[in-house]
Amino acid sequence: MNSEEFHPIHFFEEPIDVFYSASRPFLEKTPICPDGFSWRGNNIYIIKTISEWRDYERRGRYARNMQPQHAAVAKIRGSWGVGRFYFRVLTDQGVVYDIYYDRSPKNVDDRKGTWFIYQELGS
Repeated sequence: MNSEEFHPIHFFEEPIDVFYSASRPFLEKTPICPDGFSWRGNNIYIIKTISEWRDYERRGRYARNMQPQHAAVAKIRGSWGVGRFYFRVLTDQGVVYDIYYDRSPKNVDDRKGTWFIYQELGS
């Protein structure tokens, strides 16, 4: 399965809960592809990671709060609370999805990011 073989079918941009097997390492702000996720009341298992990529673009208020020379470096390496980790996955249902982890904190009391299902893809 080549990543270029796919095109978007449905866009969702909905939060999901992910899960990992006990044997997999977990870094909260630099995640690896999960083993599955819960979405709309169903557990969906990931059987293959087709591709993955990172996007450190600063969005919203974060786009204006850094000097240009520092923003250029942050776009390559990332900075605290900024960035998305994307995963194109094949599920046990035979469906290909793009999911991502957004490192932006929800608020001052909950500094963790959020996982989203972005889109369903077809070939």
